[in-house]
Amino acid sequence: MGWIVVGYFSGSWLAALSVCRLAGLGDPRRYGSFNPGFSNVLRLYGPRLAAFTLLLDALKGMPAVLGAKLMSCPVWLQGLVGLAVLLGHSFPLWHGFRGGKAVASAFGVLLVLVPKVALLSAVIWALLAWRLKKASMASLMSALAAPLICAWLAPEYFMVVGGFSLLVLTRHGLNIRRLRRGEEPPFRGS
Repeated sequence: MGWIVVGYFSGSWLAALSVCRLAGLGDPRRYGSFNPGFSNVLRLYGPRLAAFTLLLDALKGMPAVLGAKLMSCPVWLQGLVGLAVLLGHSFPLWHGFRGGKAVASAFGVLLVLVPKVALLSAVIWALLAWRLKKASMASLMSALAAPLICAWLAPEYFMVVGGFSLLVLTRHGLNIRRLRRGEEPPFRGS
């Protein structure tokens, strides 16, 4: 239970807010897509701050998940700790439950639990983002691919990764509607 609480509270720290504040810039939840995540920071403030946001959001939940894994907690409990990280990022208590879409945080959690799945999902994300110039489409497709990759490489984590993917897909509801209407904004400079 303790790792779940640690996971939620570590996930609740929104790196984009700290990165933008330290750079003397505005809260990314007030501009662009209004999302405190990598792609909005990239569109608003460029690749350097977006890279810091991505790195910190991926790293923040790793200690809690790694702690559960090193203590040989069952896979389902490791999954709950990871899910707590993602829920903390998506619905942070001290930010009025207004958080991000949990893609970078999911990557960090997957790196601890199933590294090969994380890396292959990241390759899919990067290729699609580069080709389509749409972070949301890349995120949706990599979230759909992750459980399939997991079924192949780490079947014992299939349900856990499927749960993470479901959360990420659900958090992209507005993006899906904008994609259907052809209104989803591209990456900056594209």
